[in-house]
Amino acid sequence: MGGRFRDAPPMMEATARRAALAWPSVGGAPMRRKLARLRQMDLAEIAGRTRMEAAKWWDRVVPSGRRRRPAGTALDCRRRLEAFREAAPSHFFAGCTDARTPELLASRAPEATRELLAAADRVRAGRFDLLGYEALSFGDPIDWDLDPVSGRRAPLVHWSRLDPLDADRLGDSKVVWELNRHQWLVGLGQAYRTTGDERYAEAALAYVEHWLAANPPGRGINSASSLELAFRLIAWCWGLVLFRDSPALRPELFAWMQAAIEDHAAHVEKYLSVYFSPNTHLTGEALGLFYAGAVIPELPAARRWRERGAGILAEATARQVLPDGVYFEQSTCYQRYTVEILLHYLILCRRNGLAAPASLERRVQAMLDFLLAVRSPRGEAPSIGDADGGWLLPLAARRPGDLRGVCGTAAALYGRPDFAWAAGGAAPEILWLLGPAGLAAFESLRPAPPAAPPSRLFASGGYVVMRDGWGKDGHHLVFDVGPLGCPDSGGHGHADLLSVQCWAFGEPFLVDAGTGTYADEGWRTFFRSTAAHSTVMVDGESQARPAGPFAWQQRPRARLRRWVSTERLDFADADHDAYRRLPDPVRHRRRVLFVKPRFWVLLDDVEGADRHRVDLRFQFGAVQVTLGPETWARATAGARSLLVRPIATVPLLAAVREGSLHPREGWVSADYGQRQPAPAIVYSAEAPLPLSVVTLLMPVLDPTAPLPAVEPLARPDGRLVGLVLDGQPVALESEDVGFAGPPPASGAS
Repeated sequence: MGGRFRDAPPMMEATARRAALAWPSVGGAPMRRKLARLRQMDLAEIAGRTRMEAAKWWDRVVPSGRRRRPAGTALDCRRRLEAFREAAPSHFFAGCTDARTPELLASRAPEATRELLAAADRVRAGRFDLLGYEALSFGDPIDWDLDPVSGRRAPLVHWSRLDPLDADRLGDSKVVWELNRHQWLVGLGQAYRTTGDERYAEAALAYVEHWLAANPPGRGINSASSLELAFRLIAWCWGLVLFRDSPALRPELFAWMQAAIEDHAAHVEKYLSVYFSPNTHLTGEALGLFYAGAVIPELPAARRWRERGAGILAEATARQVLPDGVYFEQSTCYQRYTVEILLHYLILCRRNGLAAPASLERRVQAMLDFLLAVRSPRGEAPSIGDADGGWLLPLAARRPGDLRGVCGTAAALYGRPDFAWAAGGAAPEILWLLGPAGLAAFESLRPAPPAAPPSRLFASGGYVVMRDGWGKDGHHLVFDVGPLGCPDSGGHGHADLLSVQCWAFGEPFLVDAGTGTYADEGWRTFFRSTAAHSTVMVDGESQARPAGPFAWQQRPRARLRRWVSTERLDFADADHDAYRRLPDPVRHRRRVLFVKPRFWVLLDDVEGADRHRVDLRFQFGAVQVTLGPETWARATAGARSLLVRPIATVPLLAAVREGSLHPREGWVSADYGQRQPAPAIVYSAEAPLPLSVVTLLMPVLDPTAPLPAVEPLARPDGRLVGLVLDGQPVALESEDVGFAGPPPASGAS
């Protein structure tokens, strides 16, 4: 569509820009940011946004009558339900309709089955585990507009009059939406299929019927995001299939739910996130359209929705997934989301006899290749960028970084032994999505670690992975040399340029602090700031300044200068331009050397002309940190430690910050809505630039072993180029990289 408008006369384009600016804008962003964004739009985007605002106005003036109890006789409703019962097994995921599923679940995953039933019982009792929160109560009957964490309730006005980011008025919309995704409906359906207990069906369908009655079409917070409508209709599709044989699914209720699915899909199609959030919002909405068209093919718009959803998924994936398999938002959580979306789409295509582009199959596998490369030695994806705590459809209880379900499903789908190795066994998701045949395909594989080298560069995404192998007790470091989030806004990216995360003996020592929440401005700002990451800060400034909760005032760039990987060492050299905005522009360059399998050395050069404050920050996870003599520090997890020893061209002041509120420092968030104090070491100096710091990171097993001897290695002009470890030089000059001596013996691994 863009090509039709690009050559429009300037007067026409200016008129359209004024029209777009005149439409009501949700969120109340400062006018200068709206004007700046408007200048970036081409005429196609302006026209699209204008049409969408006009549609919102029309919907307010002439509200839809859908989602009321559908017209038709009881006989019509009964016939529709009978037709659905007959057709569902051929259109839907095999495990939901195969009679062998309950027995196979009980024998292959007994613990997961017990967890499933316990969670379903909590939902029946009105207690919901959502995101990082447990046992939330929304009242009896449920108040579908309530955020029980803040106690705030969204008013039941037209959805376009609500700003989901206005936490002072509405509370945290994420919490409200998580309940209203109705993913608990799937858990109750799984419990019903597993046990045959009608109480699960009765509770689930009573909740849905109450929701339909309490949520008028187009009104309230639950209509304010097309993604949320898409996820809800997906859950309804699962619910209809899982409860299709239950007496609790009365023909009249079935017809009402089917009409609501049709209404949701129509809303999603009208308000696609083509311009607002063309990321997982758009792909999730596309999947919702495809679900509606594939699962209920008799709907008048079913074919159009299937084709529209498939087309968006193909186009968006080609744009969002980089050639090396990294998702463009620089977020492992949203990368996993995208893998889930594509797996559901591809499996539904196979079940419905529809062809899917081979490029999508390849991209799914490339995305998992990246997740396996950065995966921690103990099996979890590291937190990189934002993580909102959600899943496309939680078919088993999973921690935020748990990749076993997606890896197991992809292993069975593509016959990949390395994915099976990462799954660690037959995950329940395999059975629900692929049925007994998928389980058999998985169990026929011989799991094996990836054939790719453990240390790898992902050049398009900007990640360097250094690891000594694939063992559970291995050493592993991820070096971020990529951009700040996606090109549009960087909204889910963090100000983490040149940061590192580090595992020693399989334990997470240096971590990304996580996300915390989207709803509290102070915590939102902290968790995505440079202060929450293991990198260098200058003058107390984050590498980027927020322009709202999901945008940045500027998008600094990082550049990889060199990458070398051999059997004995890995070396990466990178810099970034984030601090060029300072009155005295500053450049940060970081070099990282891994002498396998013993230790890492970091060399940070901070270049400028004036006097600046420089903070070398290390954010730790749930470990104990103690400062030693000089600038030594020891982080301990059980009997295993990581030694930290920086040496600078000027004196350094060392401090441990943990759980500080003024300023916020020393916090981590394991899941959305959670935060825990965790130690951060800050090495500070205020001095004229240039300034260099060389840092040893050494895993050690023996906590009583003496500290190794460490001295700086410098050029004749005094600039640091490495260090001397137990008498052996370790050089990080790009022209002369290496460690000449034998592996150190000072209590090292």
